Amino acid sequence: MGSRPDGWWRDRAAAATRIRDDLAAAVAAGHPIGDLPPPVEVVLVVEGRAGGVGPVPGVEVVSAPGSGDDAIVDVVRDRGQDRPVVVVTADRELRGRVAALGATVHGPRWLRP
Repeated sequence: MGSRPDGWWRDRAAAATRIRDDLAAAVAAGHPIGDLPPPVEVVLVVEGRAGGVGPVPGVEVVSAPGSGDDAIVDVVRDRGQDRPVVVVTADRELRGRVAALGATVHGPRWLRP
């Protein structure tokens, strides 16, 4: 969320909801996510004040009990064993952690130009 100065910091739940709904609309319409052709499995990890955002058809939501970065690493570790995983983040440390687990990493502009 932090890559776009759209006021997300004032209402993190609303910002997470917007991202979730944009992703769900792309999945429902059969549009590519980034450069990935459909079908894709989309998992959105939320933390803190965005923790109450729930899933919708096409987008699973994981509410991090602590660090969102740690929850993302857990998702990659759990799901990356049997399928390719793509993580979208601007966080350099997180990029390194998930890449070490075999995930492909892209910045936010890959997802939302």
